[in-house]
Amino acid sequence: MPVRSRTRPLAPALLSAALLTAGCAGQQDAGSGPENPSSSATPHGYVEGAAEAAEQQSRLLLGDPGTGDTRVLDLITGKVHDTVRRAGVTELTTDGRFGYFHGADGTHVLDSGAWMVDHGDHVHYYRAKIQEVGELPGGPGTSIRSDAGATVVTAADGKADVHSRADLEKGTLGTPARLPGTYAGPVVPYAEHLIALTRDGDAPAKVAVLDRSGKRVAAPESECEDPQGDAVTRRGVVLGCADGALLVREDDGTFTAEKIAYGEDVPKNERAARFRHRPDSSTLTAAAGGNAVWVLDVTKRAWTRVETGPVVAANTAGEGSPLLVLETDGALHGYDMSTGKETAVTEPLLTDVPEAATGEAPAPVIEVDRSRAYLNDPAGRRVYEIDYNDALRVARTFDLDVRPSLMVETGR
Repeated sequence: MPVRSRTRPLAPALLSAALLTAGCAGQQDAGSGPENPSSSATPHGYVEGAAEAAEQQSRLLLGDPGTGDTRVLDLITGKVHDTVRRAGVTELTTDGRFGYFHGADGTHVLDSGAWMVDHGDHVHYYRAKIQEVGELPGGPGTSIRSDAGATVVTAADGKADVHSRADLEKGTLGTPARLPGTYAGPVVPYAEHLIALTRDGDAPAKVAVLDRSGKRVAAPESECEDPQGDAVTRRGVVLGCADGALLVREDDGTFTAEKIAYGEDVPKNERAARFRHRPDSSTLTAAAGGNAVWVLDVTKRAWTRVETGPVVAANTAGEGSPLLVLETDGALHGYDMSTGKETAVTEPLLTDVPEAATGEAPAPVIEVDRSRAYLNDPAGRRVYEIDYNDALRVARTFDLDVRPSLMVETGR
């Protein structure tokens, strides 16, 4: 596979290694001896069957709905791995490690073999073999949300099942626990609990905080009309509503729900309906109709509408980084999120963009991590790696043998 070479900056990797070593040193059991699995005490951070690394081990999961072909692109080695063909897949999502290939009759789970564990003051990065996990029930409209302990599958009818994350990590689906009742949106694991929206008839949805068995333990005062979109940030869980968003937070065991309003009446077709962001970032993006992008700064509790050209996809790494927008001219545009000024633009990178943007095929996406962005070009059978801190420079181009119409990034 032809790849334009690019070397990742050494400084972040060395810094990460230093922080990992320093952060974990104090957590080793006294007298545990060398860091290896044969030690009498398991070393801090040790994961059986996985290799720990000093930097992020990113991989791209790719799918071609037309042929059912799927691939895993290892961004560290540049190698492409074939995976099982899956006919009828229409959507691909991820929780940072597992890829969920959504189809008409169910959702196939693939362990990408790349993930991170955030301990707050330091982070562990891991890589392991890619493996098939199994098939989850649930057709179109099924949503999957995860944290370190649980993976919740919410069906289109609002019923939800909780799977043990440990089972998935062992390569099996296990036996899920069915939550009581039905819900008005995806059930989101957060702070060792589950955040759900419940609705009584035609009334606005309300936030319910459940324990992992589904028992309601809190109901912070809240209302969410026409809920759409959700995201987990370091500041809490964001739930999209007709008049803005609800921010659900936990502080010392107490849960609160705070409205972050648009501050104006926003037509339904211009509301934020699907959030995109860098995992762990507190800056969210969403299309605001056809020619603008919403930026939600969760820390500042503020919405900003950035006027752009015709939007196909948008994302950002967060504060201090540009807003990245793929527009129908096939070029990637960078905008200053505070001023709305365009700061950079590439040459046209994608072909056949209008077709992808009209819904006849999955629209391209922009995946973002701490140093690079990735843009899939289905018609060109390639993926671009973009250095968004260097005037949107194309750092590498990965030529593929499939149309990568579906793409997610793991290892973050």
